[in-house]
Amino acid sequence: MKTQNYGWAAMAALLGMTWPAAADVAPGSLHMGGDLNQVCPLKHTDVQAEISGFLARVTVTQEFVNPTAQAIEAVYKFPLPGDAAVDGMEMRIGSRLVKGTIKRREEAKQLFEDARRRGQTAALLNQERPNIFTQAVTNIGPGERVRIVIQYVETVKYEDGHYEWVFPMVVGPRYIPSSVPNPRDLQPKRTPQGTRAGHDISVKVTVDAGLPLHELTSATHAVDILKGGASNALVSLKNQQSIPNQDFILRYNVAGAKIDDAVITHHNGRDGFFALILQPPARVQPNEVTPKEIVFVIDTSGSMMGFPLEKIKEVMRFTFDGLHPRDRFNVITFSGDQHILFPAPVPATPANITAAWEFVRHRQGHGGTEMLPAIRTALKSSGSSEHVRVVCFMTDGEVGNDLEILAEIQRNPQARVFAFGIGSSTNRFLLDGMARHGRGEVEYVGLSGEASAAAKRFYERVRTPLLTDVRVEVSGIEVMETYPKQIPDVFSAKPVVVVGRYGKSGRGIVRVHGQAAGKAWSREIAVDFPAQQPKHDVLASLWARRKIDDLMNRDLAGVQRGTLDPETKEAITRLGLNYKLMTQYTSFIAVEDRVVNEGGKPRRIEVPVEMPAGVSYDGVEAKKSVMAGNMMLRSAPMPSTPRREVRVRQEMESADRAAAPAAVAIAAEAPGLNKLDPALQAMGPGSTVKVEIWLSATSPALLARLKQLGFVLTNSENGSRLIGTLPSAQLGALAQIEEVRLVKQAR
Repeated sequence: MKTQNYGWAAMAALLGMTWPAAADVAPGSLHMGGDLNQVCPLKHTDVQAEISGFLARVTVTQEFVNPTAQAIEAVYKFPLPGDAAVDGMEMRIGSRLVKGTIKRREEAKQLFEDARRRGQTAALLNQERPNIFTQAVTNIGPGERVRIVIQYVETVKYEDGHYEWVFPMVVGPRYIPSSVPNPRDLQPKRTPQGTRAGHDISVKVTVDAGLPLHELTSATHAVDILKGGASNALVSLKNQQSIPNQDFILRYNVAGAKIDDAVITHHNGRDGFFALILQPPARVQPNEVTPKEIVFVIDTSGSMMGFPLEKIKEVMRFTFDGLHPRDRFNVITFSGDQHILFPAPVPATPANITAAWEFVRHRQGHGGTEMLPAIRTALKSSGSSEHVRVVCFMTDGEVGNDLEILAEIQRNPQARVFAFGIGSSTNRFLLDGMARHGRGEVEYVGLSGEASAAAKRFYERVRTPLLTDVRVEVSGIEVMETYPKQIPDVFSAKPVVVVGRYGKSGRGIVRVHGQAAGKAWSREIAVDFPAQQPKHDVLASLWARRKIDDLMNRDLAGVQRGTLDPETKEAITRLGLNYKLMTQYTSFIAVEDRVVNEGGKPRRIEVPVEMPAGVSYDGVEAKKSVMAGNMMLRSAPMPSTPRREVRVRQEMESADRAAAPAAVAIAAEAPGLNKLDPALQAMGPGSTVKVEIWLSATSPALLARLKQLGFVLTNSENGSRLIGTLPSAQLGALAQIEEVRLVKQAR
């Protein structure tokens, strides 16, 4: 029998049991309940970020401790931002410091294995994907403490007056298709359901904005903010022992509605590097709206089960409302197979929109994430010359063939690709890449994010892009190797960022050209590139990282399969070695001279990681079953005529039963604590909470049942959304009611 997907607090409320608080679990152990405790060698992760303008330097310290009586080897898979330039690593053992050196991946592996055999403490850092890394620390002696310090640089996102800095905390459960080699490289050990890993995290961010700061907030974590002046602040997690199970997101804005163009330079006496930060024009409403052909592609795989999929439905409800009468649209859902609503895109009539909503709102999350077939179907042209084709993906992006997916988008430039990243810990490398290669934009919606605002921004971007066909020219001074080679279109008020190298110093003119609302637009900026500029040395790393991205983009599928041509692979490797950067083909290695483990046979321990907040264990287990059995299901063809609402629902439910009977059985057995907002799942009994209940249907019997649970209604929206108060002890019972789709903590 399957275990119901209850958070510990909700289970306690439902069964009347008292469970230990998560804070009672000692760092350094994996809490399994009862008398069972397993060693977790990672005790703590400390993150220190220094943000100055558009640049951020981040230091991540991982503290490993061996509480056992024998030497161990700790292996930890963790995420970093997908566009970060990882340019430093060192190992600290007590007062001893060992600087990491960058080597070819095969050479670093051999040095690590030799050190393990000799009994020396050593650390190896590998890149599995641009946003997934593996840290291995071998021969940690009994009672010994080893700190690994990793450094990276990145640019800070700016859009519509707001800066945003994101630190990912956990690698999500990825579905690995059979085409991906070495699947274990992408799959960390997961904590069992009802437990938590014994490691925690602290984050401190120093912000130097250069202008007065306003509205520093984190929608994901409780933070303390200490102002150090009008333009400076120190932001830290309120709980320095937070569970690392969702992205940390910090947002802030500065005085003034917009920022100015900027040029940043660095010259080390041999090479010069620069970054151009160029602002787009103001949005201009076009005289006529070009009709669109929009294909919505929705991930209904196991990792979307419960709360993430309900958030997608919430977004889709507003997205359907935003369709223009001249638009055409279609809907595709995918998991282990795909379901296509209409044989071809149909007009956005009320009847078709109603049919689409009925199709979407009854979907359940189950099975694997076979995204590539859905990509191919969605990108295939319908042949319409009157409509601009737009493909909108809604997913967490948790797949192992992300490079192959990006390569497929590269091969199909006829459609613009927009992405919605849904969840608390999404694969931002894939989602950002889908938008970049698809000449679109990406929007991230957290589990407590505003769906209506996200849908509004989507249509604003699709219908009135700020600047298209962008190109940058530099005259009066020699510049080389500027990136990106093809500047993406600009859909919102965020800057165009170009990095490059320059030779001789001098003054010149930068000209930005493009199309704004169908008319030619250009701007000139005077620049002065110095012969000496020791500041901003991070520009060298950022430039090299962008060049590496450009080289990888030549054959992303080849990078995934390990068949990249030798010349390109060597060019990437040389850049990593010359600029001391992590790549797919270069790794950091640090080896201590002392022998601490005679015989060199440490016990290997994988560090368990948390399940991302809001993700269903049952859904992930169903996903893993599909992977293990290699069940590649195919969808039956859908009828070619528009359907009435009841017929849509019946055929959809029939397709679900045929496609994934195991997943439907799981859903029937576990009727729903994953409907609860993660904040509610973590809430203990004994209090009254204000909730927002989304319903699929209402009836007097349902309202009477809610009243029996102690629900007190304070507001209602057309009967489909109820707001009121409820004893927290009744949250588990509320989630089991069939008509309840989603329960959020109301504000």
